[in-house]
Amino acid sequence: MQNRKIEVSAEVVAESLRLARANQVPGQSKEQTQLIAQGIQKGIAEYKRAQKARQRLAEKAKKQLRRQTNTLVTDETEDEPTEPLVAIPKPSRSLITWLPWTLLVLTWGGIAMNWLR
Repeated sequence: MQNRKIEVSAEVVAESLRLARANQVPGQSKEQTQLIAQGIQKGIAEYKRAQKARQRLAEKAKKQLRRQTNTLVTDETEDEPTEPLVAIPKPSRSLITWLPWTLLVLTWGGIAMNWLR
């Protein structure tokens, strides 16, 4: 660990002092409460530092993954032939409108025949 001055915001100081006072034991001196508050401040600072480090590692991994996928995509596009793809013919418009109506009529006809028996 490095011995450097831990910079703590005023909000963290106020919050740590509030927590130290909330957990204060009867007969505890003001200096002891201040020491507890400082410990809480150090814990919060260490937590924030760890979170920032974890976030940096996650961003680094995400960037590396993005680079790998970009290189894979460029490699795949270089390997593809430059010939145009063959177009798949679409079914005619009359077949598209004719088929559902035919199936509907056959279904209702089957229902009617079963009902008349």
